[in-house]
Amino acid sequence: MGSASPHRQLVTATYLASVVFGAFWGTWGSAVPRVRDQAGLDDAQLGAALLFISAGALPAMPLTGRALDRWGLRCTALTVVALGVAGLAASVTAGGLVGLCAGLTAVGVASGAVDVAMHSVGGRAEQRSGQPIITRTGAVFSTTVVVSSLGTGAAFALGAPTWVPFAAVLLVSLLAGAAIGRTLPADLSGPEPVAPSSGSGLRMPLAPLFLVGVLGALAFASENAHQSWGAVFMQDVLATGPGLSAIAPAAFAAVVATTRFAVSTLNPAHARTVLVLGSVVAAAGAALLARAPSVPVALAGLVLAAAGTAALFPTLLSIVSRNVVESSRGRATSIVTAVAYLGFLLGPVYVGLWAAATGLRGAMIAVAALGLTLAALALPLLALSRYAVTPRPAAQQQDEARVRSAHRV
Repeated sequence: MGSASPHRQLVTATYLASVVFGAFWGTWGSAVPRVRDQAGLDDAQLGAALLFISAGALPAMPLTGRALDRWGLRCTALTVVALGVAGLAASVTAGGLVGLCAGLTAVGVASGAVDVAMHSVGGRAEQRSGQPIITRTGAVFSTTVVVSSLGTGAAFALGAPTWVPFAAVLLVSLLAGAAIGRTLPADLSGPEPVAPSSGSGLRMPLAPLFLVGVLGALAFASENAHQSWGAVFMQDVLATGPGLSAIAPAAFAAVVATTRFAVSTLNPAHARTVLVLGSVVAAAGAALLARAPSVPVALAGLVLAAAGTAALFPTLLSIVSRNVVESSRGRATSIVTAVAYLGFLLGPVYVGLWAAATGLRGAMIAVAALGLTLAALALPLLALSRYAVTPRPAAQQQDEARVRSAHRV
């Protein structure tokens, strides 16, 4: 590891964290029916229990950001191990509603921490290397989700107990955590000073972070609406069986991964185009899904929606990463991620409310409206944030940060 360049070490650590993150969520997605049955819950109780993931994640995100800024990026190793431990514990203790809620709260805390830590390390890697590391990290995550979900399904088909795939995730998290601890040396683990003369008086403007977070919330709302309701749409509207309907989320995740790898080859100067065009494509995919007369047409709509939403949040997070100073990177990442995460939580609820009022086809039209709203707001809100889209030298970023702080009311 010692011969690797600093940004290569950061990139390696980011991808390792992403593999653990994807392995857990792919396993969890396939295990939800098993966990529900093990806990003896009905669908309403399961829905209530799942809210505890958010209850744990939201407060953990800003706390993790502060921890990273104070104690350094090596905290990432602890977060990935914690996610593996929390996942296995939740699968074992899910013997009833109370036990499952407690386990999912711990999962939420660990998951929120990994999310922030992973993107903080990726942000520093991206700034140092000039490469779209955050977008590629999203692609690695999505690829791992597909692989782990299929592997979990195969394990259950062979009669494995619920905890077995989560034990495999814990093993991966332990190996990855150890590798991350070795990969991130001491001189990269702590925050770098903003400037010798800046002292501690530099404050991080919050308004631009919230503006970008709002855009991220719209992107996540659209993405998770399809992830959560795609299989239900296939089964309820197009009368597919459970086996065929399960193709929907797998196809969506696979297209997301492919698109993120493809978009990562683009110059950062195209970020505005990626945001606007991606939002429009996502809206078109949702509209096509809403009108789909058959399964092939519905899958085509999901493919369009996946391609459109895939690069939205990674692109936004990359923009933020290029405009924050190192001493505030963890907090900045946590703020944007937490605000955007609200969209991830509310997207499926939004679909449910529209479905109750207009049916699932009408709900997909409402999802298309989210994409058009994001397309309309992306450029104005980015302009209000005053964040530059293209990478700039670190010294220039520091000077601009001090100017923004001096003019902050």
